[in-house]
Amino acid sequence: MKEVMVVHGMFHCAFNFLSSLEGAPEKVGRGFYCYNNSLTSLEGAPEKVGGNYNCTYNSLKTLNGAPAKVYGYFDCSYNSLTSLEGAPEEVGGNFSCIYNPLISLEGLPKKIGEDLYISSAKGIYFTKEEIRKVSNIKGRIINV
Repeated sequence: MKEVMVVHGMFHCAFNFLSSLEGAPEKVGRGFYCYNNSLTSLEGAPEKVGGNYNCTYNSLKTLNGAPAKVYGYFDCSYNSLTSLEGAPEEVGGNFSCIYNPLISLEGLPKKIGEDLYISSAKGIYFTKEEIRKVSNIKGRIINV
């Protein structure tokens, strides 16, 4: 039987020059923070995060490997994402994906409990109507 690594509190692995999340815990009770690394994907990341999830300031090209649901906020800003494929389907708090060269809304969470912060590639603008067609957002939509 495989042993499952669980962290009941928060797990920080930021500022470690990581290129992979291999070996990360499978479950994190509160927040998971892997920002400011050299990650190109979230493969190996926890399958369950009970709080916030911050993967900002990496080189992510995809969000594959992110959990299906995040109970707090999810922030994937300042990466190299052209779509949100692999993002959680449900986020309890804010969802922020600013300063990515997004050209598509593909993968935008189906349900966002608070606000959406979004920006896109140069020359592309997502209207609030387009966004609300693909996501149930309880809060505001802020285009940056």
